[in-house]
Amino acid sequence: MKQRVYIISVFGPAVPSKPLLLAVCAACIGGTFQYGYNISVINAPTQPVQNFINQTWRERYQTGISEDVLTLLWSTIVSMFTLGGFVGAMIGGTLSVKLGRKGTLLTNNIFALLAALLMGLSHSAGLFELLIIGRLLTGINAGIGLCVQPLYLAEIAPTAIRGAMGMGTSVFITGGILTGQVMGLKELLGREEHWPILLSTTCIPAFLQLLILPWFPESPRYLLIDKGDDEGCKKALKQLHGMAACDGEREDIEKEKNNLAGFQAKKPWELFTDRSLRWQLLTVVVLNIAQQLNGLNAIYFYAGYVFKQSGIPDDKIPYATVGTGACECITALTCGMLIECLGRKVLITGGYTLMGICCILFTLTLTFQEASPVFPYLSMVCVFAFILSFGLGPGGVTNILTTELFTQNARPAAYMIAGSVNWLSFFSIGMIFPFIVLGLKQYCFLVFLVVCCLVGAYICLVVPETKNKTFLEIQNEFLSSNKRKVGSCDGAGTTLLSTSI
Repeated sequence: MKQRVYIISVFGPAVPSKPLLLAVCAACIGGTFQYGYNISVINAPTQPVQNFINQTWRERYQTGISEDVLTLLWSTIVSMFTLGGFVGAMIGGTLSVKLGRKGTLLTNNIFALLAALLMGLSHSAGLFELLIIGRLLTGINAGIGLCVQPLYLAEIAPTAIRGAMGMGTSVFITGGILTGQVMGLKELLGREEHWPILLSTTCIPAFLQLLILPWFPESPRYLLIDKGDDEGCKKALKQLHGMAACDGEREDIEKEKNNLAGFQAKKPWELFTDRSLRWQLLTVVVLNIAQQLNGLNAIYFYAGYVFKQSGIPDDKIPYATVGTGACECITALTCGMLIECLGRKVLITGGYTLMGICCILFTLTLTFQEASPVFPYLSMVCVFAFILSFGLGPGGVTNILTTELFTQNARPAAYMIAGSVNWLSFFSIGMIFPFIVLGLKQYCFLVFLVVCCLVGAYICLVVPETKNKTFLEIQNEFLSSNKRKVGSCDGAGTTLLSTSI
């Protein structure tokens, strides 16, 4: 029986098949959803966990803990997530080559389950050290997921809707952030006595993925190009796309396989020495640094102050914060619907441009906060406008471009580099951000304005549009537009087999 895989609509791009959509959800629920969830879920139990540390310290040493030591221990618990993420990013690419994309995602759940067990038992065991280890393990889980899951999504999606399917990464990150915020409300698990249960809920997405993902195939590209499994590739394509469209997708994969014949998967350091990949690598590094240094963290830092100035009572501010999470989630979904119509370049350039404008307006409204009762409300508008701008462009498109700018043999290594840069930037902004705010106050947004403007200009000048292009066509476009002819200087250069651009 012949299946219809996707229908071309006059209103937009192809509609994915049901198996493909379910495979995306199965990959994301235990992948980038965990990243978003574990970023936000730690905020609600801040005071209860500090009380637990203080109580445990007093029981052990018969004396109260000093404020400095308590701050150090809490900062360690929070920052272990970033350290673990860096470790996960460093090993994720290698695991995806050895175990496969699907195999790595399934194995990755071990870290989440161990973390949930340790953090759930920390209170009854009287060991706050288990929280430190647990957060480290959740970071490793998030780092691997953020590295491997976008690879899997890009490699199972048809070219026509690769961007929309790749937006699953952003949608589930923001969905995880929103879920963590909601779970931390007092009506659910936000009460002091519930914090061990709250932190151990990271096991739920892991169990869901272990139950659902085994029913879906490994990446067809991985099976054919990396493993040479022709039958496995055909079977995977039929399950994901149906009989009607699997031949066209297989032809694209076959072209890429022939182009890469005799080439092994590249190591991260080999990407730095390959001059034909210089601009792609630079683009990925710039975009991942900018994703952490664009001012979003500052917006969330000031959000509570802005909400309070606008007259929202202290006990209602968590609900307003949930509103920001919902805003980011909705914009990620909107970006998913627009990306195949408008293209990657328009969305990410437009996003950074709008964020730059918001930086200027937010600086002005914060500066004149006391001048008029209107300004606090204008500041609140700026908060949501900035989040909308981030979600419509940089928040969703960055990961997709990391996938699309590289071919199969370089993609895992590129994700290792991109992930490492992203996590190091995450850690760096966490360390220096308090000092930036302390020194510059509201004028810190002028720094982020410069970052947004520079990145927007770089994208306009360097990054080609990748919509509806195969990976080889994108590679060809980079090579043909490279005025320095780096491709001809590369001793290991290849002749690309796709149609010339």
